Amino acid sequence: MRPPKDRQTRLKEVGVYAGAALFLSIIGPFNATPGFPGWAIFVYWFALILLGSLAAEVAGRWLDRTFPALPLPLNLALLSVAAAIVVTCALLAFETFVMSRRMPLGYAPRIFGLVWVISAAMTAVGYMAEKSIAAQPPADAPEGAGPVETFLARLPLKFRQAELHAVSSEDHYLRVHTSLGEELILMRLADAVRELEGGGGLQVHRSWWVAKAAVRDVKRQGGKVFLVLASGKEAPVSRTFMAEAKAAGLA
Repeated sequence: MRPPKDRQTRLKEVGVYAGAALFLSIIGPFNATPGFPGWAIFVYWFALILLGSLAAEVAGRWLDRTFPALPLPLNLALLSVAAAIVVTCALLAFETFVMSRRMPLGYAPRIFGLVWVISAAMTAVGYMAEKSIAAQPPADAPEGAGPVETFLARLPLKFRQAELHAVSSEDHYLRVHTSLGEELILMRLADAVRELEGGGGLQVHRSWWVAKAAVRDVKRQGGKVFLVLASGKEAPVSRTFMAEAKAAGLA
């Protein structure tokens, strides 16, 4: 599941949406706001973008629970469709109740198509912005801290003195396994692996990085290899990373 986003992340996202709204206000696509003053045009697009992003976030949480292994391209496509449906309904309501212009229902598919074009672009922009925000190093990492300490600075304060056991990927998020429990953070595993380089661990699976000091046993079952961590969690070792695991004495 997606963890709730912190205030700083939310503010950065709103800044991205405001920039997109300003861009749309300037280019005026589809002649959607004829005769509106500049401030009203910006508010119009900003409100629609926020509504669409909220719809996409709700849809994303549902998809994470219902289809956790959904491929990323299909996931993003479905999010853009969900956002476009909600925004289209909002536009029809706006035209009917605010502008007093009742549109024929037969015109709705065309409106949806026009909205979806912008929705797909915004979904892509939002995804890239989210990854960019998540990949930034923590601002409060201790001066001169090593890779593990820097990485743990991304977690709530109670985890800062914990021992890092492993990091596993869950959709767009990472589950950080420590001696004091687990925590979800918004980050790609590839970024985490780069940040943890030289931190006494290695990637053993496309979805797992483990700290060598946290491995307590090696379990083999049905031709598969698992590393048993200090917490009792089992991290799978894939064939792709088997040579590195054996070189590290873990398999």
